[in-house]
Amino acid sequence: MKFGKEFTSQMVHEWQEAYMDYNYLKNLLKDILNFKKKNASLSEIAATPEGSLKRRISMYRAFSGLQSRYTSFKGNNNSNNHEDEVILVNTVQQEGPHQTMFLMSSEQGGEYEMVFFKRLDDEFNKVVTFYKKKVGQVKDEADELSKQMDALIALRIMVDKPSIDMHSAPGMDPASVVPLHLTSQLRSHMEVIQEVEMSSEEIVEDESTSGKRDTTKMNPMGFRPAPVEILDNVKINIEPATPMSTLKNVIKSAKSDLSFSRQELRKAEEQIRMAFVEFYQKLRLLKNYSFLNVLAFSKIMKKYDKIASRKASKSYLEMIDKSYLGSSDEVAKLIERVEVTFIKHFVNGNRRKGMKSLRPQAKRDTHRVTFFMGMFSGCSIALVAAIAVAIHAGNLLEHKDRGQYMDNIFPLYSLFGYIVLHMLMYAGNVYYWKRFRVNYPFIFGFKQGTALGYRQVLLLASGLSLLALSAALSHLDMDMDPKTQKFETLTELIPLALVIVLLLIIFCPLNIIYRSSRFFLLRTAWHCLCAPLYKVTLPDFILADQLTSQVQAIRSLQFYVCYYVWGNFRTRSNECLKSNVYQILYIVVAIIPFWSRFIQCLRRLFEERDSMQGLNSLKYFSTIVALVMRTLYSQKGGTFWRVMAASTSGVTTVANTYWDLVIDWGLLQRNSKNPWLRDKLLVPHKIVYFVAIVLDIILRLVWMQLVLDIKQLSFLHEKAFLAVVACLEILRRGIWNFFRLENEHLNNVGKYRAFKSVPLPFNYDEDKSH
Repeated sequence: MKFGKEFTSQMVHEWQEAYMDYNYLKNLLKDILNFKKKNASLSEIAATPEGSLKRRISMYRAFSGLQSRYTSFKGNNNSNNHEDEVILVNTVQQEGPHQTMFLMSSEQGGEYEMVFFKRLDDEFNKVVTFYKKKVGQVKDEADELSKQMDALIALRIMVDKPSIDMHSAPGMDPASVVPLHLTSQLRSHMEVIQEVEMSSEEIVEDESTSGKRDTTKMNPMGFRPAPVEILDNVKINIEPATPMSTLKNVIKSAKSDLSFSRQELRKAEEQIRMAFVEFYQKLRLLKNYSFLNVLAFSKIMKKYDKIASRKASKSYLEMIDKSYLGSSDEVAKLIERVEVTFIKHFVNGNRRKGMKSLRPQAKRDTHRVTFFMGMFSGCSIALVAAIAVAIHAGNLLEHKDRGQYMDNIFPLYSLFGYIVLHMLMYAGNVYYWKRFRVNYPFIFGFKQGTALGYRQVLLLASGLSLLALSAALSHLDMDMDPKTQKFETLTELIPLALVIVLLLIIFCPLNIIYRSSRFFLLRTAWHCLCAPLYKVTLPDFILADQLTSQVQAIRSLQFYVCYYVWGNFRTRSNECLKSNVYQILYIVVAIIPFWSRFIQCLRRLFEERDSMQGLNSLKYFSTIVALVMRTLYSQKGGTFWRVMAASTSGVTTVANTYWDLVIDWGLLQRNSKNPWLRDKLLVPHKIVYFVAIVLDIILRLVWMQLVLDIKQLSFLHEKAFLAVVACLEILRRGIWNFFRLENEHLNNVGKYRAFKSVPLPFNYDEDKSH
């Protein structure tokens, strides 16, 4: 792989604009090369015997030696020494921007090289400025984490209450520690406490001079405990992230006094542990940022030397090595110190376990995934063909029981079709997000190394489709075969058994079938269900948006209850569809996803004070009203309900379409660099965006199909027509997903936001501490 592609592939996605623009500098070098080629061709055309004489004379020039012996001829003005002085580099650039003076500007083509060095300096100054800014930020975060560790260690002392010889620990308040028997476990624990109080330099010094320690300042146990007085100025932060904490936050302040309980200590340790892991990832990426840019400058300067036939890279790279970018070791020291602290305090000194937590390895794609994905997909296609043949051979479309089958059995199996289609759309989203470098694992908040690739998603989708199609074919075959028609109960229980199997897989606690992703989905779904009581994160409202496109699937789940609990499934007869309770629940279950998004927007409105969330909540409320009116019109009919359904559906269709295109996708900007799109686009072909806009508008109009009384095709049953409409909505949601995350990614890039913020447990009362 060429370095340019490797350089791009290893960039931090959200920092890509802060990296050296390697490709642009390569284009400038191509301009220099093209000029030299053109100049060389003209020289060959104008070649004369005089030129040949000059070449013959050069054969008598003093040999410079294989190891640059020519440098000794300093008095000779015609020596090659002066040819090496191409640039004058300002090596001291710590305080201001770096500038390089090109000394060969009078030569032919010198203006091209001057442009190159000017842009090279601009790129270098940009990189150094960004690096300095980020290093300053991580140093501030390191100071904050140090204060958090001070409070955590003091809290450990108050919770564990170890016995301490107060005469050997000067400055300690005897009343602040309750004497207990110090076990060997607490002994090692307090040795760890001593470790965190020292900087990495102090540890090295202590290890090298361990025999020269001043034992008069140490207690007999060999540790100096952390001062617990700092807890007088510390309060615990209560993040409204759970139902209980939310309710408590409504009643009282988000900060409360410490209770010195073991549960409080455990929560604080978990939060600081997460903060250390995230901080460590930031340090690693910052170190990689420095390394990649230094390497890129080295590569581009060597290319310049080769193209321009000069020797300017040595002096320029020496300047880079002496600069803040090349010489600063603050990040490396912080990485080392974080590793030591994390291993000692959070994994009981187990370095392997600690490094596994700090540097989780991403799961590698295996050939088994590709093999089984292909096998399941092939079997699914074969089953679809078998079902089509069975329907045609039995002439089932003209069968007298066709209506009963479509009313009772088709909705049971269509549920799996909706799920599989949504999974296929998500697999396509993952493929294109990865192709166009959208950092979807960071946006969704997946743990490092747990995000599923498109092959894994396709494996799950093809596996589920194989199970569902096998069950459907078996059900159809048992219905048609006279020998098995007497097994009515067993035949009708096949869809229910399939749902139970699917639920068992989803809730399985064993570490199989991507447990981390399954539990992430369950946790996010629970947050959506209890929307007002959980802090709203991006995965929460993205999943709620997905559920708004699965209204028909949710109604299919309601039909399962109706079919197997309320009616007589053995004879495929149920009267629940005509019940008033069922019709009311038919409306209620459909508005649950929209109600969840409505409540999420309200919570974000009160927490973030963002007026856009208020408008977004009105959009979802209008959708709820339109959905209720449409359902009532389909149940009752009449001119009044038709007018109400048409007016509300029209308003919500316009509002939702505008919000999709302008707010969620960031498109339709008249004055952008790309007219009617936006300034930055990840997909190189603009026609893709215009096609997506048209498709979104058309598929949004599907909302109006009920109130406009669009007549379905004659060979389609009413249930099948509803299934087609539901599938079109899922397709629209899949298109929406790609451009929604693309816009979110570009917003992160614009703000250089590459890390999630982790809430810290302790809050220092600065006023009280002074």
